[in-house]
Amino acid sequence: MNKVWQIAGREFVATVFTKGFLIGLLIVPAVGLLLALVMPRLFAGRTLTVEGEIAVVDPTGVVMPHVRSVISARRSPLAVTEIVERARAGGADEMVLTALGATTQLTLIERPPTADLEQEKAWLVEPMPAARHLALIVVHANAVEPSPGTSNLGSYDVYVPSKQDNRVEVSVQGVMREAIISARVDARDLNREELSIVMTVPRVRSTTVGADGERDTVFGLNIIIPVAFMGLLIMGVMFAGQGMLTTTVEEKSNRVIEVLLSAVSPMQLMGGKLVGHMGISLLAMSLYLCFGLVALASFSLFGLLDVKLILYLLIFYLIAFFTIGSLMMAVGSAVNDMREAQQLMMPLMLTMILPWMLWWPIVQNPSSPLAVVISFVPPVNSFGMLLRVASSNPPPAWQVWLSIGAGVAGAFAALWVAAKVFRVGVLMFGKPPNLKTLVTWLRTA
Repeated sequence: MNKVWQIAGREFVATVFTKGFLIGLLIVPAVGLLLALVMPRLFAGRTLTVEGEIAVVDPTGVVMPHVRSVISARRSPLAVTEIVERARAGGADEMVLTALGATTQLTLIERPPTADLEQEKAWLVEPMPAARHLALIVVHANAVEPSPGTSNLGSYDVYVPSKQDNRVEVSVQGVMREAIISARVDARDLNREELSIVMTVPRVRSTTVGADGERDTVFGLNIIIPVAFMGLLIMGVMFAGQGMLTTTVEEKSNRVIEVLLSAVSPMQLMGGKLVGHMGISLLAMSLYLCFGLVALASFSLFGLLDVKLILYLLIFYLIAFFTIGSLMMAVGSAVNDMREAQQLMMPLMLTMILPWMLWWPIVQNPSSPLAVVISFVPPVNSFGMLLRVASSNPPPAWQVWLSIGAGVAGAFAALWVAAKVFRVGVLMFGKPPNLKTLVTWLRTA
């Protein structure tokens, strides 16, 4: 056992006390901090002025005056309070446009109701016009009043030139939406302000009531926390597994493995590598977890985190590490270089990708049949159950511990397979093994 700890210490020191490890460990939080500081400055004050001409064909004859009125009202940028009031009344396009960073300066070109559509489309692509041609709008004949014998109202068609900023179309459609609504209100002799008051129901912020009291609901936290914990789990397993795979392949290709095996047994070498790289990945996970906890505390959200999740993270990490990590090291012992390892790594990589593919349906419905099945099928049960535990609807305790039991059984099976492959493959050179060869190793080792 003393030799196992010596090998583990060697792996830990040889990896941790290197510039590459420190840079790789700190690069993610450094990039995140840099983006948090730089991104607001990059987008601050960068606004688009939607300036140019829009041509409107109005067969109804009643929408055009309202278009003219809306464009005239938008000659100057809207105040924030006015934008909010219009959005509450149903005109959400203004808020979208403002969020995208744009102001409007449109010029209306009125076209006759009998205008030729193809000729008007050619107007959009005229070379070097005096003013930019932004859009051609064709109002439907039933945009204000339904056609005889029907109750459905139409809208309009929009034609735009190629390679145009999407914010331009958002602005134009906002104008047309407001103009058509105004025309419909006037045609029915309704009061627009009274309609806005009647139809406006402000969105309120919910209050979460728990055993420890009441607090404002933090939107999205029930999604962020499960994904963050699963990301930590995947990062820890990949960090350790990739390290064991790489070092094993390097030592085998350089024949260093033969020197090591002259002093220790294959099982002692394998055990030392597992313990050493487990310590390395736990160090990295702890650092990132501390960053996350500090971020929660800085926003006064630390109380929303169930501390038991950290314990579950550790348990499921150990299960996933010994299951997937040991198999990755077995792959490293069976091949001669990294190119050969890529072929045998494919099933393990698919196992790591599957939780990312299924995280949304699991978080949305943690009690669904899919989520329950994933929670008990090694080797992905650790990821599935951690998502369920961290969700807003955690499973009962018996399911959690049953999943842990299934994961432990899967980990022992993976360790048994990895030990058999490692014992034989670590001294094998030449052609990489196929599935049949691996089965033969399992029988004979």
